[in-house]
Amino acid sequence: MPADFNWAIGGEAGDGIDSTGKIFAQALSRAGRHVFTSKDFASRIRGGYTAYKIRTSVDQVQSVVDRLDVLIALTPRTIEENLDELHDGSVIIYDGDRTTMQGVEIPDEMVGLDVPLKSLAEDAGGAIMRNVVALGAACEVTNFPIENLDSALQKRFGNKGQKLVDNNKDAARLGRDYVGDEYDHEFNFNLETTENDYVLLNGDEAIGMGALAAGCRFYSGYPITPATNVMEYLVGRIERYGGHVVQAEDELSAINMALGAARAGARSMTATSGPGIDLMTETFGLIATSETPLVIVDVMRSGPSTGMPTKQEQGDLNQMLYGGHGEIPRFVITPTSIDECFWKTVEAFNLAEKYNIPVYLAADLALAVTEQTYPPEAFDMDQVEIDRGKLVDEDEIDEWLDESEHFRTHALTEDGISPRAKPGTAGGAHMSTGLEHDELGRRTEDTGMRVEQVDKRNRKVETAIERESFDYREFGNPDSDNLVISWGSNEGALVEALDFLAEDDLDVHVISVPYIFPRPDLSEEINAAENVIVVECNNTGQFANILEHDSLRRVQRINKYNGVRFKADELAEDIKETLAETAEVHQ
Repeated sequence: MPADFNWAIGGEAGDGIDSTGKIFAQALSRAGRHVFTSKDFASRIRGGYTAYKIRTSVDQVQSVVDRLDVLIALTPRTIEENLDELHDGSVIIYDGDRTTMQGVEIPDEMVGLDVPLKSLAEDAGGAIMRNVVALGAACEVTNFPIENLDSALQKRFGNKGQKLVDNNKDAARLGRDYVGDEYDHEFNFNLETTENDYVLLNGDEAIGMGALAAGCRFYSGYPITPATNVMEYLVGRIERYGGHVVQAEDELSAINMALGAARAGARSMTATSGPGIDLMTETFGLIATSETPLVIVDVMRSGPSTGMPTKQEQGDLNQMLYGGHGEIPRFVITPTSIDECFWKTVEAFNLAEKYNIPVYLAADLALAVTEQTYPPEAFDMDQVEIDRGKLVDEDEIDEWLDESEHFRTHALTEDGISPRAKPGTAGGAHMSTGLEHDELGRRTEDTGMRVEQVDKRNRKVETAIERESFDYREFGNPDSDNLVISWGSNEGALVEALDFLAEDDLDVHVISVPYIFPRPDLSEEINAAENVIVVECNNTGQFANILEHDSLRRVQRINKYNGVRFKADELAEDIKETLAETAEVHQ
């Protein structure tokens, strides 16, 4: 029996695929099982193929793999799309009474279960519950106690009345009983439960949770896939702490509102995706020049232009590093896992205020929509530390006044960091402008002051490099001659790929980088390795180009840009092939 179990439901947008998948994922996590999900959805409200895949185990899982054990197919296309991942003994649950599924053919080596999902749902109270009937059938196939499904149904429908909850529980049992009564088959699955308690959340939710923990009290944004869930998470929660969420009319308004809130002294954030970053770039320069601390979340998707809004890519790196006219100091942080989305969000707010600088927090679609289980201690609020930098009050203001007792909000300092004073702070009245300015924020074209202010703003980055730990994460054998480097969401797939590579006696050292600027110097590690491969979800190898520039050495590249995230077993094969090709060249 496999150590992990892979389940999926697929159909058309509008078939309730996402909510059904989340119900089952919650049931599994509440049963003490680890969960890792993956979604494939079209950028439309109805129609177009959509699927929700769950990989689950009693051990931690960090990636998807090319295998499906049980598939709930609501359309023939669902079977076609997943045929390569199905195997001997895979179970396909479908409704043969559904017009589009009549006459569907199941491969001989697989087990087809024709379950009248719609009619059973109607018996329970409504056809809309047919997907829950399918979940009940899946419980029977996998020997998964249906009581665990009950708690997930209660959470999903409890606010709509107990009768609806009870109807859904009945629907699930009708699906379970139908399979048990009609099919005399020994299914080779047994979803073991444990007493463990896990938190199930996705990357967007983790970013929102991290923002609250960091003290964010203002969020402004415009809905855009796949960043919208950050705003949806904060609505109804940030208000409990005296904060506000504003849905702006566009991305330009969103970032300018966030800038205004930050100038007023609130920890402030906005989130968007690539097209929104384009629109925000002009204000990004104003943020940096006015030395306003602000966190900007870029949840990347396939581009350019509108691209593929619901597909995976890491194509915005150059934009975040170099976007904007003139020379703009900034930080770029790239969380490598869902729990890191939480912790790096907290860190982003601290860095923004410690150095009066805009911070890009770069996630991507794979991180944003993936739900994964963690023990509650992974988000220990007692470990959250808040550092507001040089935020001065009335007792400290005298140190920063000029001879005319005006507050020097852009004071020239040795470390490049000027003080901040909230509006209303006695003695702290000041102005700030996007024009070049003097220490008081007044417009100037004085050449000497221009040089001093530019040098001061850039000196903040140098100070941060001296004071902060912009480190990386390591996996595998650090003494291996084979070095694989990546950034962002590829970490989980890479870590699990190590197990597949070990089966072929391949030794690999993995470095996962959560900071792109400032970033760790990997020159020594790169030049010490015999083979160096950089893995990323874009076409041109944007991070590989940076590493080649830093280390003055050519590296091998594994690039994926078809809109689909890396899978662990697939990535292991890519690494083996790349190493084999490199060996042939050296012979």
